[in-house]
Amino acid sequence: MGWSESDLCGPEGEDWRVPISELKSRQLMLAKALDNAGLEGALLHNPVDLYYFCGGRQDGAMYISAESNEIEPVQYVRRSLKRAIFEAGGDDAIHEVVSFPRLSQFYDDLSNRGVKKMPLMQLSNIPYSFASKFQSSLSDFEGELKDCNNLVHSIREKKSNWEIEQMRIAAEVQLQMFDSISALGCEGVTELELTATAEAISRAAGFGGEISMRRYPMQCNRGVVVAGRSGGIPSFFDAAVGGIGPYSGAGMGSGFGKIKRGEPVLVDLLHAHRGYIVDMTRMFVVGKLSKEWENRLEDMQGVKEVVVDALHQRKTCSEAWTEGFELACELGYEDNLMGMKPDQTRFLGHGVGLELDESPVIADGFDRGLVEGGTIAIEPKVVYSEGSIGTEDTWLMTDSGMEPITAGAAFPWIFEWE
Repeated sequence: MGWSESDLCGPEGEDWRVPISELKSRQLMLAKALDNAGLEGALLHNPVDLYYFCGGRQDGAMYISAESNEIEPVQYVRRSLKRAIFEAGGDDAIHEVVSFPRLSQFYDDLSNRGVKKMPLMQLSNIPYSFASKFQSSLSDFEGELKDCNNLVHSIREKKSNWEIEQMRIAAEVQLQMFDSISALGCEGVTELELTATAEAISRAAGFGGEISMRRYPMQCNRGVVVAGRSGGIPSFFDAAVGGIGPYSGAGMGSGFGKIKRGEPVLVDLLHAHRGYIVDMTRMFVVGKLSKEWENRLEDMQGVKEVVVDALHQRKTCSEAWTEGFELACELGYEDNLMGMKPDQTRFLGHGVGLELDESPVIADGFDRGLVEGGTIAIEPKVVYSEGSIGTEDTWLMTDSGMEPITAGAAFPWIFEWE
């Protein structure tokens, strides 16, 4: 009998495929972007972008041509072809889905479709040996092998209404995750135990088990709970607070540290619904924080408000960084903002979507604003040897300005366990 497409469904039999209208719009945006850049076509391999443009991440590639060339988009699949056809929309798919030919025959296949020039590839996402193999097999095409990731990333910055809906659903689940931590926490509980209770809710709601990133090594632990001094220890991850992790080969995220009375507990949790990530941080404590820690949190709230206001006024991300950084320095946090020297991170926020580290970034050099439909996590934090403190929400740029997607004031900035 074999398997059936009806087996591929969400909860209660829901159809969780990407709508065909979304795929059509995305493919057309890339086709127009290629035209505007004077380029012929792009060959995509990155699994996240295959999901974005063709509805699934089966092993293979997708060719999208510039709009003026009138070459139909085609998805090449090694395995599983049957599943790829279903995920592309089945009989209603708006692009062709075919078996991947032998690499020695790939040039002929593309050429017969009308391709004349070496297609762009995602050189910053694929191994050198992988790119070299394809370059060699397609060497009869005109032109050099070039990268297309900037084009792809710029298209993905602006989220559609459907994508924003997925992020709002993710935020609802994420709020339940934080509620579970508020219910479990007490003196003596470990960071990993707190993470586990949130993980159970996230998994039951359909979290796929992976947080995708663009930046090599493309690894991220989605649950960072740091209690007391754990929050002052740097990790390999380019973030203010990375956490100790359970062992040195997984040196990020929650560890075996236990909650102690009066110490700050920073909880930074991600959830992804159908791939779309939301990012949020809140503080917890058994009893009460000292006045010094409370003041630090209040100051980071002030930095957050400055950054949000700058973006709300349609200032550039670089300007938002400068205003936030200067305020933090005025308040005395130059040596502790987003880490302790020499392990400080030079940003106050990052784009989110299908990947955690999307563009733009609230950092020096990003001299453009957040586009309408853009989503960004804003996360000013300060780090000391005895712990860390800060706040984070995921925000959306609307036609009327900045709006939080995650809990905002719906969950306390600091939750006090008895």
